[in-house]
Amino acid sequence: MEAARAKGIAIDGVIFEEGFGPTPVEIIRSLSGRDFLLKILNDELPQPSIHGTFDFRLIEVGEGKAVFSGRPNASFLNPMGGVHGSYIAALLDSAMACSAHTLCPAGTTNTSVEMKVSFIRPVMASTGRLTATGQVINGGRTIAVTEGRLVGEDGKLYAHGTQTCMRI
Repeated sequence: MEAARAKGIAIDGVIFEEGFGPTPVEIIRSLSGRDFLLKILNDELPQPSIHGTFDFRLIEVGEGKAVFSGRPNASFLNPMGGVHGSYIAALLDSAMACSAHTLCPAGTTNTSVEMKVSFIRPVMASTGRLTATGQVINGGRTIAVTEGRLVGEDGKLYAHGTQTCMRI
């Protein structure tokens, strides 16, 4: 039974007509990782539900590269008034894992097996737009190593990370 999905949803102020929802496995397997992500970027496939949960979105896809953008708000604050680390980690995880996914041939996907994030400076709700860029450092047949940078509108580095992904 296919899960129902909402149509015409807004993520980070952009309307996506395909809405949220899972993409059928047959479609995922038929596309290279890069083509799959381009279809999400171009609103030809539904957005992953995490994009709505965290209000961030994919804004660029290249060979070994993926870029996400979001603007954290007060709903992501920790008890000390800063943006919770899970928001920062999720944004970096998405960029780094998707950069590895761009190298997957049709019929394969990848999964994260390890991630490290270094928080450089606090992110506040008032920080504004954040951009996470993931880049493959080494893409092997089974393992891809990626790095990510989280930069604010002010050009400052807020966090960076590394991730290992395994092709499956």
